[in-house]
Amino acid sequence: MFEFSKKKYAMGAAARRAALRMLLGGLASLALAAGAQTATDWVKDPSRDCRFVVPASLKGAATYWVGACPGGKAAGLGMLRNREGAKAGNAFYGEMREGIPVMGAIDFDGGGYRVGRFVEGDLGSRDGSWQERHDGFEAALRAARAVSAHYVETKNPASARHYAEVARQLDIQLDAD
Repeated sequence: MFEFSKKKYAMGAAARRAALRMLLGGLASLALAAGAQTATDWVKDPSRDCRFVVPASLKGAATYWVGACPGGKAAGLGMLRNREGAKAGNAFYGEMREGIPVMGAIDFDGGGYRVGRFVEGDLGSRDGSWQERHDGFEAALRAARAVSAHYVETKNPASARHYAEVARQLDIQLDAD
């Protein structure tokens, strides 16, 4: 039989406050890590029944998902692509989980990249670490290769070549990082 003395394990008021602050801080971190969003942040792919959250720096035009969509939510490696009519715009290459971006890179159509983990509604942070940038480019590279393979499977060689070239450019960025 185990017996515990209340006196031996008593916690002072200061220790209780510190423990509560740690608990609340941990819960807030979990919410951010999970990409906590409001229901209004969810977008539906105009071409199919697939929902996702669009990073803030990618918003502005109709957004399409190329990748798996189990249970109606974007998942795995793939691409979110803005389109205005027939004109393709900026794209996110990376990993999605339950419709929420996890890690990757936004390609601003030749105007540079925003890279990193999805935090507070957007990708990366101004003071992102080298490791975060590296991991973001790595996820984007794998995603671009997956998108190219998707177009090979759907017998669209022009798009397959285009996304193979995107993967090559991301690989160059990764090597330079």
